[in-house]
Amino acid sequence: MVSFIVNFFASSVFATIALVVDIVIRVLAVIIVPQNRKPQTAMAWLLAIFLIPYIGIVLFLLFGSRKLPQRRREKQVEINSFILETTEGMDRVEKEVDFPGWLEPIVEQNRTLGSMPLVGGNTAKLYTEYSESLAAMTEAVETAKRFVHAEFYILSYDSTTKPFFDALEAAVARGVTVRVLLDHVASIRSPGYLRTIRRLKHIGANWHLMLPIQPWRGRWQRPDLRNHRKLLVIDRTLAFTGSQNMIDRSYNKRGNIRRGLRWKDLMVRFEGPIVAGINALFVTDWYSETDELLMRETDRIPDEKIRDAIDAQVVPSGPGFDLENNLRLFDSLVYSAQRRVIITSPYFVPDDSMLYAITNAAYRGLDVQLFCSAVADQPVVFHAQRSYYEALLRAGVRIWLYKSPTVLHAKHFTIDDEVAVIGSSNMDMRSFSLNYEISVMLHGRHIVSQLREVEESYREQCTELLLDDWLTRPLRSKVLDNTARLTAAVQ
Repeated sequence: MVSFIVNFFASSVFATIALVVDIVIRVLAVIIVPQNRKPQTAMAWLLAIFLIPYIGIVLFLLFGSRKLPQRRREKQVEINSFILETTEGMDRVEKEVDFPGWLEPIVEQNRTLGSMPLVGGNTAKLYTEYSESLAAMTEAVETAKRFVHAEFYILSYDSTTKPFFDALEAAVARGVTVRVLLDHVASIRSPGYLRTIRRLKHIGANWHLMLPIQPWRGRWQRPDLRNHRKLLVIDRTLAFTGSQNMIDRSYNKRGNIRRGLRWKDLMVRFEGPIVAGINALFVTDWYSETDELLMRETDRIPDEKIRDAIDAQVVPSGPGFDLENNLRLFDSLVYSAQRRVIITSPYFVPDDSMLYAITNAAYRGLDVQLFCSAVADQPVVFHAQRSYYEALLRAGVRIWLYKSPTVLHAKHFTIDDEVAVIGSSNMDMRSFSLNYEISVMLHGRHIVSQLREVEESYREQCTELLLDDWLTRPLRSKVLDNTARLTAAVQ
């Protein structure tokens, strides 16, 4: 009898303590979680903590803060002074000729948030075929005389990328400085990571992991804060950037190969003053990972007149910046559009501001179109994306689905016939807040005309999604879509 009373008392005390702890956790969550977070993000985290308290808390501690370590943030501030000096070509912007009045405030906004200027006198060449862009980047490395700066979210040595790695090796052999950056988590998750590292060591390239997760070496931050940029700079004379990783089109994953998935990307080759801006981003990331601040090149840009020259502005974004530079750029451009907005994004999970900007453009009577894939490699993101289709279709947005098994991975959009954006950034909350991205805003009817041809080539391979057909999709699909949408804001 005594033991029963003791056990009952002990269990009652334990239950009381557990209840008090649970209440304290919930109260603290309501106080702490909403601080400096968007309401939708805060609500998603609170929902996770309330429904699965202990697991939710652990996840929040691991993934709840999108701030980088203090030293990394300080480096971003330091490097901005370097970026501000990268201003060659500002005098080549011809604002008197075909320069829309609404664009100038957006240029200033980009300059304020990301430090980069708008520079004129650039040329751009688009590559829409995977093999052609790889061959072009390989050929560019083969011409290098002083340095090669390669930075990719995923860098993998395989049969497809072997010529590129061979070109790097040949460059090192002839005395060219080769610096390589690759995202740690993204690359280690790709087949052949150790083989890639061995190849980089054999080449003799100076390589480093971006945002490494190595707590035993004192390297730690939120695991899903990643560097998603893709860029290549040669001798400060030409640069590539866009959506393509340095890996086979299948990403060498068994599931992709079994399903026959093949990625379709868009890369752009730049020459002109904009190359210095793209290189400044590499210098920024190199400094963050190595503490080595590379000397600024001082070659004078030739004063030659270029036909169909393009104005260009690099817009960097990521957790090193506080104000979601790419989202603000995208929203500003969509609200400024007068006739047409055409978007290509493989992962389209907009926040409320972007959803309102796009649907408002359609309600204003603009021609608004979205290109994305009918198939995807990331089920949760794919279903979250689908949950937005009804609102878009009801607003009058035309949605084009690129036919399976191709994954349309290109990331670009055009505004009217005058402005375009090309880069690594998806239109989703991860790219807005969690990933380091590069976007290049371009002004020039010539480049927009080229992108119109690219959009038309997509359209020929797409099926248009119609509202009546979408509303009749199976109930299980609706449930999956709406459930996945709840996870989109947890960041």
